[in-house]
Amino acid sequence: MIYVIDHNDSFTHNVVHQFSLFDEVKCDTYNNISRIHLKKAKVIVFSPGPGNPKNYPLTSRIYNQYKGKKKIIGICLGFQQILFCEGAKIIEQNKIYHGYQSRIKVINRNSLFKKNRIFKVGRYHSLKLKEPFNVKDFKITMRCLESKVAMAFENNKDKIYGFQFHPESFLTNNGNLLIKKVLSS
Repeated sequence: MIYVIDHNDSFTHNVVHQFSLFDEVKCDTYNNISRIHLKKAKVIVFSPGPGNPKNYPLTSRIYNQYKGKKKIIGICLGFQQILFCEGAKIIEQNKIYHGYQSRIKVINRNSLFKKNRIFKVGRYHSLKLKEPFNVKDFKITMRCLESKVAMAFENNKDKIYGFQFHPESFLTNNGNLLIKKVLSS
């Protein structure tokens, strides 16, 4: 079972729909997280959402409790939340990307995805990872070709994955393939 924690975002319904193509999905809002669903889940997904990671301390506690015990996937705010928990700084971008399609490239040969592969993805974010970011077992695996901003990371040891973009967006080509690949890892 996949458990989606909804950070009160309008995209969460699309995230749930996309993940339900691969397994049973349960979803609760940030204010109504179910301990039963957390314990039963094989995968925990941190949804997109407004604000920044500091606004969601319960998600940080869940991450720290289940890191290395369950597969964790973060999308947009969820991507930022995971990196924030790992000590990263999340900062405002010069340009806001809301409903913007970008080309991103796989930059790491140890990625689940083939190095140099290019994807078109939907972006809806005004924050980004401040780099450099060097945390053991975490690798930035995709970058925006235009801005060079980190767009994905992988921690294959602990089964933790993140996308700054929205794989569930209609602006993302092959979003289902991206999710399928991460779920099968």
